Amino acid sequence: MKISKYLHSCLLFEQDGYKLLFDPAKFSFAEGRVTADMFTGINAIVITHIHPDHYDAEILKSILTLNNNAVVYTNKQVGGQMDKDGIAYQIVETGDLTLGPFALTAFPLTHEPLLDNPIPEMTGFVINGKVLHPVDALSDEMPQYKGIELLLLVTMAPFTNELKIAAFADKMQPKQILPVHDGYARDFFVKQRYANYKKHFDKQGITFHEILDVGDGIEL
Repeated sequence: MKISKYLHSCLLFEQDGYKLLFDPAKFSFAEGRVTADMFTGINAIVITHIHPDHYDAEILKSILTLNNNAVVYTNKQVGGQMDKDGIAYQIVETGDLTLGPFALTAFPLTHEPLLDNPIPEMTGFVINGKVLHPVDALSDEMPQYKGIELLLLVTMAPFTNELKIAAFADKMQPKQILPVHDGYARDFFVKQRYANYKKHFDKQGITFHEILDVGDGIEL
């Protein structure tokens, strides 16, 4: 399983020729460093929640235009907006879903609170029993996944800070971490903060992957 990051929370999972894309949206595409034509042969797209850094109708349509057979999966709240935007989708909110070689377990999670914003419906995932994608949650809702192989970890956000982020990962004790949710930061700052996180997690024997360039990723 190959996991590639396209800025912020846009992630591409690939295995056995199957391509599964998560959350292509504004923060990834804002500067033109990520474009729709980077995504061809996409089989499925998952949108985790309605925030514009995870769902953008025009960006999603531009990808679907290039991938006519791709199926979009999301929750009811996002689906309600997709009805208005003219995008076909299938609901996935809880339980198991098989997409090609990928076995997904979906479950509801509570988004971290934001200033003057309602809490959205948000869906987290475990992929192939190895990858925990808690999206924008840093809560105690996932104790059963302690010790998982790979944690997709928010590393910057207006709703949190490094102390809370590190405390969440310390509690989850994954073997590896792939950082996400930092698409609004400048490259020099991302590099600096990754070095700080790596130093912290190295002490615990947790591998922190410093994914710095568009399309870089890891094999799992």
